[in-house]
Amino acid sequence: MELPAPVIHEHDGIFVVRDDLAPGGTKARYLSVLFEQCDELVYASPAEGGAQTALAYCAQAMGKRATIFVAKRAQPHPRALMAKALGAKVLQVSPGYLAVVQKRAADYCAARGAMLAPFGVDLPEAIDAIAQAAGTAQLADHPDQAWSIDEVWCASGSGVLARGLAKAFPNARRHVVQVGRELSPDDVAGATIHIHPRKYAQHAQSKPPFPSDPHYDAKAWEICKAERGPGRVLFWNVTGPADH
Repeated sequence: MELPAPVIHEHDGIFVVRDDLAPGGTKARYLSVLFEQCDELVYASPAEGGAQTALAYCAQAMGKRATIFVAKRAQPHPRALMAKALGAKVLQVSPGYLAVVQKRAADYCAARGAMLAPFGVDLPEAIDAIAQAAGTAQLADHPDQAWSIDEVWCASGSGVLARGLAKAFPNARRHVVQVGRELSPDDVAGATIHIHPRKYAQHAQSKPPFPSDPHYDAKAWEICKAERGPGRVLFWNVTGPADH
């Protein structure tokens, strides 16, 4: 399964990779690697996790089954409802600690013979897919124009995107905004790590001028705008909000 090449729009003087325009977002660019090996793919997700959308979209497009385990909530998060609307099976877990959610997902796979996707869909193939996508990205207003980048920014949970962008832009200054678990330099291929002050479950304080996940990319955009360096700056927007 292939997605169209990323489109780059300029916002506030920053080149933004609009993967919110790609069905399922950035993770859908490489989840097909796992679906090719199984009929049912299982994922343990934070309630707000954007991977739910990518998983559900890929399963629907490839005629496979997606099962998502999330913490039980009185009102399911829009991201889980979006995945369910796309055809995924969403199972709520109580108590909702991530370790418990992951254990339930692993037990389910053992009992059903399904495949468990790793946290953050952290795969070697993901690095290559991201680097390849970055290499084919086109400026929306000038698709034939060659472009170069001095600085790259993205949000980071597992570090997969950061490592893919390191391969795509080895000579650029690279920055990531930590929005979930604590990251190490190895996780993000040596990029400078900025820590957003809000918890993952909280929304960013402001909305970017493009559709963006308020728990994830929107937080990275806030820090990118405030601390970007000189030259041509690229920001990678993974996905839009679930209710967009």
